[in-house]
Amino acid sequence: MKRETTAEGTTVEEALDTALAELGVQQDAVQYEVVGEPGKRLFGLGSERRAQVRVWLREEFVAEISAREQEEAFSTEDSTVAEAAEGVQSPAVPRGGFPTVAPEELSDEDLDRIADEAVSSIQSVLDGFGIEATIEEYEGDEGEIILDIVGGDLGLLIGRHGRTLDALQVLVAAITNRRLGFRYPVLVDVEGYRNRRRVKLEEIGQRAADRAVRQNGPVKLRPMSALERRVVHVALREDQRVVTASEGEEPFRSVVVSPRRG
Repeated sequence: MKRETTAEGTTVEEALDTALAELGVQQDAVQYEVVGEPGKRLFGLGSERRAQVRVWLREEFVAEISAREQEEAFSTEDSTVAEAAEGVQSPAVPRGGFPTVAPEELSDEDLDRIADEAVSSIQSVLDGFGIEATIEEYEGDEGEIILDIVGGDLGLLIGRHGRTLDALQVLVAAITNRRLGFRYPVLVDVEGYRNRRRVKLEEIGQRAADRAVRQNGPVKLRPMSALERRVVHVALREDQRVVTASEGEEPFRSVVVSPRRG
């Protein structure tokens, strides 16, 4: 991945847009400096000066990508992770994985059972860390069950850029799906971290939509996890100006925001 570039435009904003498109990232992933301001030539001679910017990836963004590459290299199937976590031999996962069940297919008792199994899975992990915390339950906008872990100092469960929380999400989902025999969306959060992150991602998506319309071309966001990509897709679902799609291979899979044609 290219880490730095210099671009020009009639305005600083246009030059920055060009640089971001070349790097394939959103503005929150970079730092930049204005190398040259736009304006008239001295005494009106020659063409107008164009804006010029130097743009480079933030160190923390580069570190995040490197970490994702390592995680991808050493990733395992959910069933293997769950079996190791439970320490028992579990039944084989059905071919094609567990079926996904929609909210309308379940009764309130079924939903309570799903939440109880997920809470039990989270509690097992917390006990392993020696962490005392409370697990609060909410219903999400899409019918998903949100389990927020609240308590004292829980930064250990979030990790750098939320990577530990993402791993906890995978682990809890794997154990819960295996126990239930089907998949249902359960979102694990810590002290509202995902909600704060969701707000930021929605803002990033909105800025990308505005930029895509302004430059009449696709805008590719920085690589994101599946959960992060979903937030952007949902945030822009009702925006009639643009369409969104995910492109690329993990861990570099990204959301592309494009102006709606026709």
